[in-house]
Amino acid sequence: MDIVIKLSQFLLSLSLLIILHELGHFIPAKLFKTRVEKFYLFFDVKYSLFKKKIGETEYGIGWLPLGGYVKISGMIDESMDKEQMAEPPKPWEFRTKPAWQRLIIMLGGVTVNFILAFIIYIGMAFVYGDTYIANTDLKDGILVENPAMLKAGFRTGDKLISIDDKKIENIDGDLNMNIIMAKQILIERNGKQITITPPTDFVDQLSKTEKGPLLRMRVPFAVKNVPAESANQDLKPKDIMVSINGQETKYYDQAISIFKNNKGKTLSAIVLRDLKQTPVTLKVDNKGKLGIEVGSVDLKTLEKLGYYKISTKEYSFAESIPVGLEKGKNQLVNYGKQLKMIFNPQTKAYKQVGGFGAIFGIFPPTWSWEAFWTITALLSIMLGVMNLLPIPALDGGHVMFLLYEMISGKKPSDKFLENAQMIGIVLLITLLIFANGNDIYKAITK
Repeated sequence: MDIVIKLSQFLLSLSLLIILHELGHFIPAKLFKTRVEKFYLFFDVKYSLFKKKIGETEYGIGWLPLGGYVKISGMIDESMDKEQMAEPPKPWEFRTKPAWQRLIIMLGGVTVNFILAFIIYIGMAFVYGDTYIANTDLKDGILVENPAMLKAGFRTGDKLISIDDKKIENIDGDLNMNIIMAKQILIERNGKQITITPPTDFVDQLSKTEKGPLLRMRVPFAVKNVPAESANQDLKPKDIMVSINGQETKYYDQAISIFKNNKGKTLSAIVLRDLKQTPVTLKVDNKGKLGIEVGSVDLKTLEKLGYYKISTKEYSFAESIPVGLEKGKNQLVNYGKQLKMIFNPQTKAYKQVGGFGAIFGIFPPTWSWEAFWTITALLSIMLGVMNLLPIPALDGGHVMFLLYEMISGKKPSDKFLENAQMIGIVLLITLLIFANGNDIYKAITK
């Protein structure tokens, strides 16, 4: 069932982005009286799952979910319709329109992508607001278990101060990405400030470790389940460890450390059960484990127990506009930084370029509209930026040649554009194979 939910979110998000992107080309083309022959969701190689002609345009759904397209008359595109281009130009064709109109048509798709992303962020700010924990509330610092983070110099108990000289106000969903993109992170450890400079290949090092947050808030050791074969039947689900052998264990990492140092021993402990302190006896095995399933504690319970104060900031519709615009701008800037890292061989970030498998993997196994719209907004920005790359066959390639024409007053020949289009298609297929090949390699080797 989990895979069905993930697939449903993936296909819905992908379809929405493709349709709106192509609509961004379709609308200005129609406004400038340019004939649109086809409007397709997914590619109709050899045959279509559905098609219907309305007026001069055939609308349809292809079987190959690698994108979508609009076929505009008189335009050199992936269809490589040389027969049409060999005929005399007609007034409804793309090639007969003024350069400024052709430029607007080509920029329409990415424009819609960026507008969509900002609208989603504005809507999410209005509907969900912002839920966060103030950084100052992490009085005992953060939990660090990731090997790459430890190698970079982070330790459990560190207090985060700033990233690239920008003070960290809140602990939120953007923190991990900001750390990945950071050049310097200022922390406080045992009352002293320390600057950590992540290695150049930090992204590559992180990829070789288990997936998950780079750092976490420190939380209590909570019991999820006690199997029948466990030697610790004194414990019950939802028990929270308070102390072990008289030593306070406010946090999970403190309890784990005690277990590792007392392998094969029997320990006395106090747990919080139904908000009452209850004495129990713990039997630690020779591996330093209790033979139980450890659970998580929800934010409301953490707040009730006095660990952290959960803050939610709500916005009026007017207030949500600048908030959403700021979030969209930050995501756009961060994605630009990610691309810069990918194109820098020293970072080895190119190894993490993913295809459809990677995109599918970021959707949660349970349906969440908040997660769905968050991911869709990010993908919309990614689609917009990627399409702006000056590669023939992408919108950015067409824009590049149009700008050249507008500046120089000379239009590239159809033969040149056809050859450039072929080179672009080969390059895109190569990138597609590389990205999806990375997905397959990771699936095999993980």
